[in-house]
Amino acid sequence: MTAKLTVTRPGALTTVQDAGRTGHAHLGVPRSGALDAPAMRLANRLLGNPADAAVLETTLTGCALRPDRPVTVLVGGAPCPVTVGGRPAAWGSPVHVPAGATLDAGPATSGVRSYVAVAGGLAVDPVLGSRSADLLSGLGPAPLAAGTVLPVGRAHPLPALPVAAPWPAPPAELVLPVLLGPRADWFTRAAVRTFLTATFTVSAHSNRIGLRTEGPSLERESAGELPSEGMVLGAVQVPPDGRPVVFLHDHPTTGGYPVIAVVPEPALAAAAQAVPGTPVRFTVG
Repeated sequence: MTAKLTVTRPGALTTVQDAGRTGHAHLGVPRSGALDAPAMRLANRLLGNPADAAVLETTLTGCALRPDRPVTVLVGGAPCPVTVGGRPAAWGSPVHVPAGATLDAGPATSGVRSYVAVAGGLAVDPVLGSRSADLLSGLGPAPLAAGTVLPVGRAHPLPALPVAAPWPAPPAELVLPVLLGPRADWFTRAAVRTFLTATFTVSAHSNRIGLRTEGPSLERESAGELPSEGMVLGAVQVPPDGRPVVFLHDHPTTGGYPVIAVVPEPALAAAAQAVPGTPVRFTVG
């Protein structure tokens, strides 16, 4: 039999995430999935899991789990203190957790989202081909609560480990390359110039749906309204207050505010780890 994990401390927001559910935007279902996908893939690789095995994504305050059987766990992504049974354990490397002992991934010391992976992956039931929690549509498992029980899949032998895994540091400044359009012409030339030269900051109102910014307001050239149109991952939408919002993995699949530019997907992992107040600059990539 495989192990089960009981949540003893869910943290501020901890969700099950994998590579997400693609191909369903026409049904109004966004991709979801781990915001820092490279961190998820690295954690899984170090445990011998498939790269897209389901993991836990924590937000700022971490979480704590108690297995009913011995398991091997790795905590990566945003750096945080890790304990097993109250004793310090390694961050960024596999650790053994005995049956009945508590693994605690503490508050992030930098960055926003830590990833708790377990050898064998989390074996919650998939929905539309993914085990990810989608906060916008409500698909997938609910965010963790105290007492939630998570089944674990069958583990494989641990791979040979590198001397040091390449965990990237959370950004001190978030520089996002963009492709202008499709609605850049809805903004004044001065607004487009401001968008590409000014420094914004990450808003505390950011979430899995979008990274909101604070800073100068971008003035529209057109005062009209758009009919709702398709939205893609990384779209930089500008609502009426003029502050850009970068759409992340739980974004709506349609929207009516103009999209001034799009951030390519590989650049979005850093956005997942940018704490409120982090400077943000947009550059033509």
